[in-house]
Amino acid sequence: MGAQLRVYKRRIRSVTATKKITKAMEMIAASRIVKAQRQVAASTPYATELTRAVTAVATGSNTKHPLTTEADAPARAAVLLVTSDRGLAGGYSSNAIKAAEGLIERLRGEGKEVDSYIVGRKGVAYYSFRERKVADSWTGFTDSPTYADAKKVAAPLIEAVSKETADGGVDELHIVYTEFVSMMTQNAVDQRMLPLSLSETSEADAAKGEIRPLFEFEPSAEDVLDALLPRYVESRIYNALLQAAASEHAARRRAMKSATDNAGELIKSLSRLANAARQAEITQEISEIVGGASALADATAGSDK
Repeated sequence: MGAQLRVYKRRIRSVTATKKITKAMEMIAASRIVKAQRQVAASTPYATELTRAVTAVATGSNTKHPLTTEADAPARAAVLLVTSDRGLAGGYSSNAIKAAEGLIERLRGEGKEVDSYIVGRKGVAYYSFRERKVADSWTGFTDSPTYADAKKVAAPLIEAVSKETADGGVDELHIVYTEFVSMMTQNAVDQRMLPLSLSETSEADAAKGEIRPLFEFEPSAEDVLDALLPRYVESRIYNALLQAAASEHAARRRAMKSATDNAGELIKSLSRLANAARQAEITQEISEIVGGASALADATAGSDK
């Protein structure tokens, strides 16, 4: 076997092994998407109804609360960025990071200082490499988050919102994550969690033709809002983490399918080159045999004379 043919065969074996790995990762990601979709569907109604409850308390009282009241001159904002712990998911993390960079630039353009909070090793590595300050970070659960993880992430954010700006608190809380639309579409979005925009929720209910009932608050509307604040932030973060997890699995499945298809095409191309090299070797061997036989015949004929 010629040296060139050995090179092609070695490359074919290597690409075939890679194809098996990417195919397995594609199947694993596809199996996890279904579970992630169910979790998103299960958590969304709770987050929606909790938001409506908070809106009802805010619109039914004159209480000023960090959950619903905008500062006269907001000076500081917190941005929570959700990325992945692992790679091989195409542009999933980079798209979320770009969305966060755009949001931070916009907030700074409005004259606000920004505190960054990061979920996922990809986001942490991005900020660490650029030596940017991070208020807090969490890793190790992006592909399968739980409500306990959401509570862990929400705790320092709730504390920051509850403080005065002079004491290191923030006036606004934003979150950047990847919204799961379908198996083929995932969009990096940024949303303001706090203060809650009452006009948007009121317009949404009006569009549905829904009328809010009247409420009586005990012991007071402020106490109710204090109790609802952590639940609201935790539920929104949990829903965002689940959406991001489903998006991560879908992006990884799409990336691994593309890698598997490319590996298949490369194997076909290398197989054609290997066949051409084999044919060239056979042709050369035949030519050498014919040439040797002809030389032997000529030598034999010369000796007969």
